[in-house]
Amino acid sequence: MDLDSKIRNYICSLGIDTFGAIECRKFEEIKEQLEMNKRLKLENPFEEEDIEKRINPFLLYKDGKSIISIAFPYLYPTKGEENPYFSKYTMGSDYHIVVKSYLNKILEYIKSLGGDGIALVDSNPLPERYLAKLCGVGFIGKNNMIITEKYGSYVFLGEIITNIEMKYDIPIDNKCEQCVKCIERCPTNSLNPKRKNSNICLSYITQKKDIEEKWFKVIDKRLFGCDTCQNYCPFNEDAKYSSIEEFRPKNFMKEPKISEIALLNKSDFQSKYKTTSCGWRGKNILQRNALIVSHNCNYKLDIKDKDINSPYVKEYYEKIKNKI
Repeated sequence: MDLDSKIRNYICSLGIDTFGAIECRKFEEIKEQLEMNKRLKLENPFEEEDIEKRINPFLLYKDGKSIISIAFPYLYPTKGEENPYFSKYTMGSDYHIVVKSYLNKILEYIKSLGGDGIALVDSNPLPERYLAKLCGVGFIGKNNMIITEKYGSYVFLGEIITNIEMKYDIPIDNKCEQCVKCIERCPTNSLNPKRKNSNICLSYITQKKDIEEKWFKVIDKRLFGCDTCQNYCPFNEDAKYSSIEEFRPKNFMKEPKISEIALLNKSDFQSKYKTTSCGWRGKNILQRNALIVSHNCNYKLDIKDKDINSPYVKEYYEKIKNKI
């Protein structure tokens, strides 16, 4: 059995069945689009500013010959969105840690075959969704998300750059056709086909440091993230559930207690929310969002000024008080 087959079989043995590989090369074909996004200020602070780093994987691993893109499904059954809620992707254990653990296993196996490489998840400069498309993992939908055949868009992505030559997979063309459900339902018009703008994506807005008051009401019941475009995507109607146990929703995420989050202390944050995929943004962001959501839902929280220690959270508390 050749190295390519051994690696693919090993990935499948981990319960992962949606992945592909392409040649490791510079992706000059997207440089112009990235430059235009920069000129039009359509980048957001979570994106790498240096375009060369975004298109040149050799800056991460100079001996790269192949890039393997792997999809990790995270969807589990959850309740509806009638009450305050977290985005589906945040409900289990932190995907940064979970995905990295799987990638490290695969990388160790590659090394056992005499190869080498690096494992990447989320916080790397490469265009993950574009790589996934080229690898045949899925297509990029009108909602800007990678959409897989089996799991819809409910997947995390991870990559391995290796010095082993893999057999290369074929890209998948966009299958959205005339469907515009995600565009019509987007609460902020972020998916406007004339000029998509990730800076007004509601998922990003719930995560960024400073939220303008005009977004408070639009946030509605969202404690972190936004699933609207995914909820209305036809490709998600029959999406299969994940078998990755680490992504099983935690009870305190399925039924969040607004009063607890609004007055979140360091101990509860560290033992509970820090372990999820929204924990990386810190305690204050979650507190702020809970205060906004409680106002939107007309919840009467028993909060006094002295109960809020963070000047940052207190600033938002005062803004919300002034709206009542």
